[in-house]
Amino acid sequence: MNPDDPLLRILACPLDKGPLHLVPPDEALYNPRLHRRYPIVDGIPQLLPDSGEQVTDDQHEDLLRRCTGGSPQTPGTTP
Repeated sequence: MNPDDPLLRILACPLDKGPLHLVPPDEALYNPRLHRRYPIVDGIPQLLPDSGEQVTDDQHEDLLRRCTGGSPQTPGTTP
């Protein structure tokens, strides 16, 4: 999956129905609101509630940096 994929605009978290962010390079979708990471297996997002993985605060900060290209702010917000 690439960042320009139109599918990313319509995918939503199965728990809070909010937007997900592509995490390069390990091919995962991330919900920064709930601190949940969803895997992408063979190009297919695994978006069942049970397929999501809760991440630690340190992992959350790392995922935010990767989603935003280095900035630790939540994607879609302004500093």
